[in-house]
Parts: sequence; structure tokens; C-alpha cells
Amino acid sequence: MAHEVIMPKLGMAMVEGTVIAWKKRAGDAVKKGEGIVEISSEKIEMEVEAPADGVLLRIDVAEGGVVPYGTVLGVVGQPNETAAAVPAAVSAAAQVESAASLAAAEPTTSATAATGAPAAGGAPVLAGGAPARSREGVKISPVARKMAEEAGLDYTNIAGSGPQGRITKEDIEAALAARENEGNAPAGQAAADEGPIGETGAEHIPVTGMRRVIAERMQNSLMQSAQLTMTAHADVTDLLRMKEQVSGEMQDRYGVKLTVTDLIARAAVLALSRHKEMNSAFLGDRIERYEEVHLGIAVALEKGLVVPVIRRAGKLSIAELSREIKSLGVRARQNQLAPDEMKGSTFTITNLGGYGVETFTPILNPPETGILGVGAVRDTPVFVGDELVRRSMLPLSLTFDHRVLDGAPAAAFLAAVKRYLEEPYSLLL
Repeated sequence: MAHEVIMPKLGMAMVEGTVIAWKKRAGDAVKKGEGIVEISSEKIEMEVEAPADGVLLRIDVAEGGVVPYGTVLGVVGQPNETAAAVPAAVSAAAQVESAASLAAAEPTTSATAATGAPAAGGAPVLAGGAPARSREGVKISPVARKMAEEAGLDYTNIAGSGPQGRITKEDIEAALAARENEGNAPAGQAAADEGPIGETGAEHIPVTGMRRVIAERMQNSLMQSAQLTMTAHADVTDLLRMKEQVSGEMQDRYGVKLTVTDLIARAAVLALSRHKEMNSAFLGDRIERYEEVHLGIAVALEKGLVVPVIRRAGKLSIAELSREIKSLGVRARQNQLAPDEMKGSTFTITNLGGYGVETFTPILNPPETGILGVGAVRDTPVFVGDELVRRSMLPLSLTFDHRVLDGAPAAAFLAAVKRYLEEPYSLLL
């Protein structure tokens, strides 16, 4: 019996997903539960597993294809089965898209598409001087159609980068960006934006999927908030000594290996419980201040950054917090996080110490009020009284939204984090 491989719905807001790569080719043997195709939707990337033992009979959506959730991506069956060239059953999402395309089809006489800009995926936008085609028969996703119509963009002259020339959301975004640049850039600017004159062999990397979402969120974060960063150094000499002393017992009793990140997270949670103005969000006409701390811990992946969230971190012991941090980190690197596990954080920690970075300016994870950047520990000569001694110093960079609180309360919060780290046994209480 043949089994369909379906584009899953990754979160309530998902409309369509992208096929990143097939791990098997048509005719290859597969095992039930084996990952056979990588797909993505915004910041979620995951593998879709084979629904049964057998062989991959057919691939219906090629790599780079953008399709609605519920679409059949391929078919798995037995070697002696024959898969039809067209799926026998059309998914509900595909039926909806088809109906929407027919309902929205109408002739147009406008020709306002941007000219000469490459669409996501490398597909060019046709020259605006080309005669406009009828909208009937133009392959375009529902999301892309809505975006184009709201912006007054004639999409009939856009060459889609999706399967069979289907116009995707990324194609519309590229066309809108090109139209805006064309209207705002001074003469000669367009050519300058294309790279060094005469440069050949440049690699063109479409900004799609996770990278596009991160780019948009970070730019919006800087444009829509009043961010200020302050730094401090915590003397973690005693903290490192305590970690070594209790690590063995923590491992034996709770089965977790205590790390510096665990202790910093604990310090931040305790400080947030005393400085609730930092555990808040700016939401246009109001500031929401939260009782519970939902702690985001940034995790770097090969293709971008994700922030899994530890719910109600203030109610967890240091061992429980450590276990949650490790579990979420492992699942993030394996692309196994559910969408809801990356939403709802009230404060974020990002640690670049492993890369040797000391101080940096983290960008807020909107709509949060604060984010704590952690750098690399450095042994530093420090005066203790009149004596010069060797101490381990940890750089901390706090970025906060000045619309929510002023410098003094933000400094008080950072001082509280510093105090907890320099009085490490308070973290275990």
C-alpha cells in the first residue's frame, strides 16, 4: 500500500512550507521513522519521516519548492507498486489554494512590477516594460497574491522561483524591495548595489526561510525600540570554584552536569524576580510586567539562531533549570523543537563566551525589555585591598528598552546579576 509524505503544519500561523532537501532519491529504500526530506517554515526546520517501510516511489515537490501545508511531497510504497504520475488524492490545502487562485483570477492592465531585481532563489523579475499578462493561469501562492494585491503590485510580470514557475512570498518581497529601491535610490545606485563592477564568480545566496525571518526581526527590533547597552564585569573566581566542588554531587544526585551557563541563568532569574520591570514587554500603548519568568536561551545553529524558552524558570531548582537548558539545546540542534517552545519568552540570555568574544551589543528579542549578553571569562590582575591578585572576570552586556525603564533601574538589575554571581552559594538556595 502506498503512503503519502505530507507537508506538515508547523504552528498555527503556518500557511506554506519549503522543501529544503531530499535525503533520498526516487527508488531508494526507506525505513519507517527515517528522515527522508528536510522542510522549513519561517524559523522552524525539521525532517519529515517516512510513513512506512519500503521505497520512495515518487517525489512530487522538488527541492526549493514552496507549497501549502497538507500538500503531498512524495509517495512511499513497496518496490512492486506503481505510483501514479499525479497524486490520487489532492490535499485539502491544495484544493483551497486552487479555489482561491480561480476566484482571484481577473484581467489587469497595469504594469507596475519592479524591473531587473533578482527574486529569492535567483529567479529574475521581468522588465516592467514587458506587456502585462492576464492574471488567469498565473501560478501564485495565496500569501503572495494577498501581499501583491495589498501593495498594488502587478505580479503578472514576475517570474516565480517556486515549482513550475509558481510565484512565492519571497518573490513578491523581492519585487517590492526592488520597486522601493528604484524609487528612492539616486542615479547609478542600482548598479552599485549589485556588487563591485566587473566582479565575476560571486555566490548569490537567496535570503529565505530562517535567515529572512531573523533579518526582518532584528531590523524591526532596532527600528521599533529605544535600545541601550551597558556592560559590567563579574568576579566569578568563587563561582568557578564552587561549580567544581558541587558538580560531582549534582551529577550523582540529579544526573546533570552543572555549567557556567546554568549558573548565569539562575542568577538572571533571581535578579528578574527582584527587578520585575526588566521582566516585561512594551506593547504599543501599554507595558506588560510579568510575574513568571519565561527564560529564552539563544542557541546557534548552522543556518541561524533560535531561542527556546524555559517556562516558569523561577519555579525551577538549579538542577531542574540545568536539565531544561540542556534538553532544549539538544533538541534545537536536532531541529526537533515545536513552534510553541520558541515563543513567549520574557527575557533572553545569549552567550558568545565559547567563541572568545568578551563584550558585544546584543539586540533585543522583541517584545522583550531586556537581553543579557555573556562573554568569555578572562583571568585578570585585580586589586583586592592593596594586594594585586589573579581573578576570573566575566563580562556581561545588558541591552534594554529605554522606553520601558531608565538607566538606573537597568543598572540595578545588572548589579543584582553581578552580585549573585559573586556570591555563588546564593544560587543554590
